[in-house]
Amino acid sequence: MSIPRMRLNGLRQNTVGHTAMGLWRHPDSRAHEYRTVRHWVETAQILECGGFDSLFVADALGPLEVYQGRVDAALRDGIQTPTGNPLLVIPAMAAATSRLGFAVTVSTTYEQPYALARTMTTLDHLTDGRIGWNVVTSALDSAARNLGLDRQIPHDERYLMADEFMDVVYKLWEGSWEDDAVVRDAVAGIFADPARVHPIEHRGKYFSVPGIALSEPSVQRTPVIFQAGSSPSGSAFAGKHAEGVFVSTYKAEMARDLSRRFRAQAKAQGRDPHDLKIFAIATVVTGATDEAARERLADLQSYTSLEGSLARWSALLHIDLSGLDPDTPLAHSETEGIRGLVDVFTTMDPDRTWTPRTLAEFVGVGGGGPLFVGSPGRVADEMEAWMETAEIDGFNLADPIPPTGHREFVDLVVPELRRRGRVWDEYEGDTLREYFRGKGSPRVADTHPASAYRR
Repeated sequence: MSIPRMRLNGLRQNTVGHTAMGLWRHPDSRAHEYRTVRHWVETAQILECGGFDSLFVADALGPLEVYQGRVDAALRDGIQTPTGNPLLVIPAMAAATSRLGFAVTVSTTYEQPYALARTMTTLDHLTDGRIGWNVVTSALDSAARNLGLDRQIPHDERYLMADEFMDVVYKLWEGSWEDDAVVRDAVAGIFADPARVHPIEHRGKYFSVPGIALSEPSVQRTPVIFQAGSSPSGSAFAGKHAEGVFVSTYKAEMARDLSRRFRAQAKAQGRDPHDLKIFAIATVVTGATDEAARERLADLQSYTSLEGSLARWSALLHIDLSGLDPDTPLAHSETEGIRGLVDVFTTMDPDRTWTPRTLAEFVGVGGGGPLFVGSPGRVADEMEAWMETAEIDGFNLADPIPPTGHREFVDLVVPELRRRGRVWDEYEGDTLREYFRGKGSPRVADTHPASAYRR
């Protein structure tokens, strides 16, 4: 029986502080270099050396201003602000690598499908078929206010808009240009045959796109579709559209419940449940020995920011945590949202008293998922066990001190995972979708909704 491959994605955001708050101050961190091409090129080359499937570049379109009702705390720790456009760093990384894929977050709420279809096709051309799209609907009220709305569009309606958005881009990517539309006949003077290029004539509730796609098809046509929402609407959307799903939870059993829900949704849509590849966010702190790794963790923890962590979690929960005494048990709160948060953490450790301070310390280095600490052998053991229990396909590995954390993982842990047959020595296939579906399969599966628009 073959050993399942552990699929790995690097996780970054084009900003200073993403999952670890305050660690930009650590002397080994070069997070402040996020605004340079060389930083992103180095990151991509590290991950490709480690056999990662892709680099996932997250994004958010608004500042974090729930904590204290202003953006000050987020600015002090560089949490998502300042930030750069994630799309613009990809061509440079693609030019410096030949196999690493790139998954990028773009919101359907603040884009037009006609324009985004061209953008993603262009990126698929420039990466030679290594592009993926993490589809989000954007939850931040600050984004809504700064992008022309008086208030945020209701959650479920954002997903209805996203569903129609996907219909439009699928029509553009899969149905507008036939495979042989570009003839490049110099003698006849025909570059593209007009008879083989078709308007999509889409007129729906939210979008009207009558014309043809602006771009000739790329090797994948439709980029690999990722999704990260776990609400009922989000999981239904993932079951219909996603090829990769990102989950964020601290306990493997919780991740297993999410995995089963997503796969059940896919099956209900007539898809093979295992067409969904599920990835859990995780952070690794490693060293030559377990003791060295524990010392490394203590060093990193000494730089974490209590206020920064609370500011980030305030935005995630849509609850201002600034009014709470940092050492008062959260269980005493009268706020429904905070009680829900307490339920999550007490499920993991019912014997611990959770206060704003202990919560911030807990998420300070590995915010969003499990923290694997130890020698390469111990980390590999824990990752294998977590993957099996959670019924996932791999991990999105965050880097609290970029790019040093990813380099340490590749230098120390990847050789051990390769020795166990978990990480490939050579990439199999040329496109990101082939890493999902196997060599020779750069196009969406026949059961994927995009395939319905093929000509």
